[in-house]
Amino acid sequence: MTEKFKILSKYIKDMSSETPDLETFLFVKDNIQKYQLNIDITSKALKNKLIEINTKLKFEDKEPNEKKSYFEVVYATIIKIDDTVQDKKELEKIILCDVQNQIYKELENSFLNLVHNSGHPGIRLEKKIDFDKLYNERFN
Repeated sequence: MTEKFKILSKYIKDMSSETPDLETFLFVKDNIQKYQLNIDITSKALKNKLIEINTKLKFEDKEPNEKKSYFEVVYATIIKIDDTVQDKKELEKIILCDVQNQIYKELENSFLNLVHNSGHPGIRLEKKIDFDKLYNERFN
């Protein structure tokens, strides 16, 4: 391994789109610009220097509306960590930045396909997520 990790596998672990009825769909269609994208990254150590990383993208309305749609994708990535990685901070950066930078384009495409196929073809993610910046802001 030239890098400090190798991606062995990646797949969509869970995908969900919920719109209870036509009335809600029409309301959401008019108000989807208020929806916010959230990202959540969790990981769990497996055996033999393997780690499962779950990156969740969730698109939802934070307002207290009765009529809401819900969109979520959980993308799992299995990585093998190089034996030279010993430091916890280095491992954290691999999980929160390096892996995310490598998988994000596929995750974003899967997520947008879900939203588009749920009846909202005009949705685009304008801002790209800067994982390095987010990681650095955590410690400042």
